[in-house]
Amino acid sequence: MTPNRILPDLQSSLVCDNIRQEANGNLILLGVLTQVLSPEFPITASQLLIVNRWTAGKGAFTQSVRVLGTDSTTVLSKSESKFQLNDTAFSATTVVGIQNLTFKEPGPYWVEVLVDDVMKLRYAIPVFQVQQPPQGAAPQG
Repeated sequence: MTPNRILPDLQSSLVCDNIRQEANGNLILLGVLTQVLSPEFPITASQLLIVNRWTAGKGAFTQSVRVLGTDSTTVLSKSESKFQLNDTAFSATTVVGIQNLTFKEPGPYWVEVLVDDVMKLRYAIPVFQVQQPPQGAAPQG
């Protein structure tokens, strides 16, 4: 007997600035985020996209994506969306758009990805304060 519902695996989760789609349907991720650098706080990201790739599942699912503050508990953004996998050999790519996310202070901000209330991944977006070069100083190179 073949099971009609299998919870999927999260193959990847990336935060980026923007996405383009090729004529063949493939996605091009622009500005994949590894960290946020700013000379002053608070700083607001006008748009961030979280791209998740689900695989090896079967059935209908609800994805939840949360962005948490540096205290690891304050929810700054939350989004739920549904997706379907008809066969374990297929994959589904979901995109969550976050508008005007404010980083109030330096530190690790957290992305949590869940499927049907089961945590699949939790990772940090490191946010750093950097020194701004003195006005009129020539960049070193």
